[in-house]
Amino acid sequence: MADTTNKLNHDDDFTLVEVDNRITEKIDTPKYSYWGSVAKQFFSNKVTIAMLILVIIILLMSFIQPLFSGYNLMDVSKVNDFAARYNWPNATYWFGTDADGKSLFDAIWAGARTSISIGVIATLITTFIGVVVGAVWGSSKKIDRFMLELYNIISNVPLLLIIIVLSYTFGNGFWNLIFAMTVTSWLSTAYFIRVQVMIMRDREYNVASRTLGTPMNRLIIRNILPYLTSVIVTQISQLLPSFIGYEVFLSFLGVGLSPDVPSLGRLISQYSPYMTSYSYLFWLPVLVLAMITVSLYIVGQNLADASDPRTHM
Repeated sequence: MADTTNKLNHDDDFTLVEVDNRITEKIDTPKYSYWGSVAKQFFSNKVTIAMLILVIIILLMSFIQPLFSGYNLMDVSKVNDFAARYNWPNATYWFGTDADGKSLFDAIWAGARTSISIGVIATLITTFIGVVVGAVWGSSKKIDRFMLELYNIISNVPLLLIIIVLSYTFGNGFWNLIFAMTVTSWLSTAYFIRVQVMIMRDREYNVASRTLGTPMNRLIIRNILPYLTSVIVTQISQLLPSFIGYEVFLSFLGVGLSPDVPSLGRLISQYSPYMTSYSYLFWLPVLVLAMITVSLYIVGQNLADASDPRTHM
């Protein structure tokens, strides 16, 4: 009798529950999104946010303000108006005026539009050709031999010298300058991508994928290039300021662009004699140039760091 009572008491201690198959299939780990993690990592840095805001302001001013100012580098209609000449920065002329009575504020943003446009176009062309050629280069041993010899020859010639020679050969012009900048600069990017592809292609999962019959082009597009996003962004962040710097240096020498095309380099060259007398004419374009190159580089580098999956842990 006592055993029966104890058995009944033990049965009351347990309650049958229904099994919910949906709950058993639920994954408790948080959902991972690559681009969401990139955005979270990128915007977690206050310096990055400040530089990004600065880049947006500069881009808006460079591409919108000249549409309303109607700035013309060759305009000398106010050269005899002494009241309009050499005005220091004030409420009417925020950046002052030059010897021809033209607004330096209008000149700087018109010049920045040209410099940024050249830098962006040259960077896109160099990156696209470099990534495509580098991916093929790193996956083919036959092409590797020829491309290495080509790279060893051209890489020993300074890029700036090539740009200057080609600019003199083809003459001044917007697209001529872009051609001179990009005709050989893609080789460095291609070589860098080639090294990364060669490292990635021999990893175990890629070797297994090739063993199972995956074509090399599919292997590169699906398995290798997506992992090189941070590397490609790093290259872009380095190329963009460098191409802007090349344009400024060449325009300072009077090479590359036509005389009627404003650029930051041309402004710096034109106003360099006023470095001490009317210093605002020289230092304000230099300041804007520094803001452009530094902000673009910092934003690019931080974006490259954020796009690296190892920083998402």
